[in-house]
Amino acid sequence: MKHLQKVIFAVSIGFSFAAVGPIAYAQEASASVNQAAMSEGEIKKVDKDAGKLTIKHGELKNLGMPGMTMAFKVQDPAMLDKVKQGDKVRFVADKVGGALTVTSIEAAK
Repeated sequence: MKHLQKVIFAVSIGFSFAAVGPIAYAQEASASVNQAAMSEGEIKKVDKDAGKLTIKHGELKNLGMPGMTMAFKVQDPAMLDKVKQGDKVRFVADKVGGALTVTSIEAAK
């Protein structure tokens, strides 16, 4: 009986470790997708009243858009305080509620 308990314990530990692998992989994949979706741009205007950033950007591959200058809503109004006109940025834009929206932004390196 004790041998059976040891086998059951060993198998359950094995399943626990096996379950961690896909979770860690999914988190890494999510971070990689986010990095891959980032586009380069330059802030042309910060409109705090409208909650928008005007960005001159390169291709937005995740949206199938060529480079241009356009205004985007921001997902988090705090983003408007992190940038100023002339800043070079890397950002992610996506359709949120039907509107093109900046969902992530950081200073370009």
